Amino acid sequence: MSQSTSQSKTVNRRILLASRPHGAPTANNFKIDESPVPTPAAGQVLLRTVYLSLDPYMRGRMSDAPSYAPSVEVGGVMVGGTVSRVVASEHADYKVGDLVLSYSGWQDYELSDGKGLTKLDAKLGKPSYALGVLGMPGFTAYMGLLDIGLPQAGETVVVAAATGAVGSVVGQIAKIKGCRVVGIAGGADKCKYAVEELGFDACVDHRATDFPQQLAAACDKGIDVYFENVGGAVFSAVLPLLNLHARVPVCGLIANYNATDKPQGPDNLPGLMGRLLVRRIKMQGFIIFDYYHRYLEFFNEMSGWFAAGKIKFREDIVDGLENAPQAFIGLLEGKNFGKLVIRAGDE
Repeated sequence: MSQSTSQSKTVNRRILLASRPHGAPTANNFKIDESPVPTPAAGQVLLRTVYLSLDPYMRGRMSDAPSYAPSVEVGGVMVGGTVSRVVASEHADYKVGDLVLSYSGWQDYELSDGKGLTKLDAKLGKPSYALGVLGMPGFTAYMGLLDIGLPQAGETVVVAAATGAVGSVVGQIAKIKGCRVVGIAGGADKCKYAVEELGFDACVDHRATDFPQQLAAACDKGIDVYFENVGGAVFSAVLPLLNLHARVPVCGLIANYNATDKPQGPDNLPGLMGRLLVRRIKMQGFIIFDYYHRYLEFFNEMSGWFAAGKIKFREDIVDGLENAPQAFIGLLEGKNFGKLVIRAGDE
């Protein structure tokens, strides 16, 4: 899939779903397609992708299993949020040069009728932040923690994938709310970053052979809120530590996304159900779609925290649309460090 990283003014590169993965996605599940850049008709704008967000939920869209959103069709353009520049307009509300938040997917250009577009303020600073701390990941962290987790000062909050786009913000909001925060991350460098840069009280490496014991030691008063991004062995270590009336917002289960069979070993469901009952634990899944009516509330508060330096945010930017498949494969393996963004073209 070696192509030029520079965008063309006449050719639209699109990355399509070539086949549905069985297990972990591979490069063969994607293919690149080239077609002429389209021309907008009356009421349309032509958008050029500047930044493309890569997120774990995209693995679910590659599957044809029923979910909360439609699957990408085989041969269809991979979905994804983008920051795009208007390069031609036949729409009264948009002019050439406008920067917008859109859902153009894995391609250089898209025609839009204006629905679903959000104009971005020139004062935003880095436009890519609209895909991260001030966009869907930050919004997900904010609503999941505050609406479902309901953290109280002095409680212990644990967050998995602690240095990722969502987890890093969850932990920092919990600190703002006066909680003790313990992160779970993969590798010493990520754990060091969580403590020294993000201000977490502790961070435990889930790759350690004695991970459950280390987590228990870091949470000597148990866990009041666990923000779930991972599932699998991480959740198994968390479950015995959940306190009476603990809250568990379930945001993602990345450990299971590439699974092809049911887990081996004993059936842990009775134990889970028993623990939820006896300790009166609230465990609730959520999709950020359900909170769109509260986006302004989030944006105003997060913008203030971010401007004041109370929230730090790290990006992992990869240049070139053609590198999106390999970057995405790496994302599912935990190779990124921070919010993964493809820089598809010049701002």
